[in-house]
Amino acid sequence: MAVKVEPFWKRKTLAELDHQEWESLCDGCGLCCLQKLEDEDDGSVYYTRIACKLLDLETCRCSDYPNRRTFVSDCIQLTPGQASEFRWLPPTCGYRLVAEGLDLPPWHPLVCGDPQAVHRAGISQSGNMLSETSVSEDDWEDYLIFRAG
Repeated sequence: MAVKVEPFWKRKTLAELDHQEWESLCDGCGLCCLQKLEDEDDGSVYYTRIACKLLDLETCRCSDYPNRRTFVSDCIQLTPGQASEFRWLPPTCGYRLVAEGLDLPPWHPLVCGDPQAVHRAGISQSGNMLSETSVSEDDWEDYLIFRAG
């Protein structure tokens, strides 16, 4: 009788993941690449539908992921050591879910094997985003879509 092995995200901590496992936690939603606004009064973070200039607005993938920090100096590179700070990520994010000890959702590519499932499930903003190069930063507040948390 074969012994069922738990998937890596259930049996390993974020710090124990190898590079490939770490990268595969990304579901491809692109939400982390949307511009966010912080409420100065209570610190709440609000997502806009304004995307980083490097984000492909249809595929929700970075158009130059290996070199992104060269072109976007404030691009945040997630690391396991930041797990306690992942509250700004959307509640559906694989990094945040694993950091919080939760399982990945059924539409996550690691669970279902389909990288397009995140889009069909309506999690991504594919087709609904605007590039930051097309909207003045003064107008970003007009494009709020949800509050992180």
